[in-house]
Amino acid sequence: MTERKPVTAEAVRASLETVIDPKMKINVVDLGTVVDVRIEEGRIEIDMTLTNPDEPTVGMLASEIEQTVRSTFDEIEHVEVGVVLDPPWTLARMSEKAKAKLGHDG
Repeated sequence: MTERKPVTAEAVRASLETVIDPKMKINVVDLGTVVDVRIEEGRIEIDMTLTNPDEPTVGMLASEIEQTVRSTFDEIEHVEVGVVLDPPWTLARMSEKAKAKLGHDG
C-alpha cells in the first residue's frame, strides 16, 4: 500500500512538475504558468496562464494538469483548471532553472 500524500498547494505544484509545456519543453511549474492552487474539502482549483494568449495547446495542457492531479490525489473528487490572463505571463514568472534552460539571465 502506498502512503497517501497530504493535499497541499505545495504537493499539487510538485505533482505538476511532470506536466511539460510542449512548445517550451519546460514543466508548467518552472515555466510559471501555474498561477494559483486553491484547495477545499474534496476539491482543487488551479489557475493557469498562457505563455501566448493564442496558445493552441491550452486544452491539452489543462487536461493533462487535471489528470495528473486526479491520479496523484485520488481522494479529490473535483479538479478544475481555469485559464486566467491576469496576471499575464512574463519571463519573470519562470524559475531560475527554466531561465537557464532557455538561455535567459535573471
